[in-house]
Amino acid sequence: MMHPALAPIVSLIAGIMILVYPRLLNYVVAIYLIVMGIMGLVAIS
Repeated sequence: MMHPALAPIVSLIAGIMILVYPRLLNYVVAIYLIVMGIMGLVAIS
């Protein structure tokens, strides 16, 4: 799993990047879903 202090930092950086580059939202959401899916599959295995 992710380190507990890492999630808020990643969220903050992603939020700032989305404000600066609104088109980035699609990529951020897609990457998040892919990473969470992979982590979920690895945890099940």
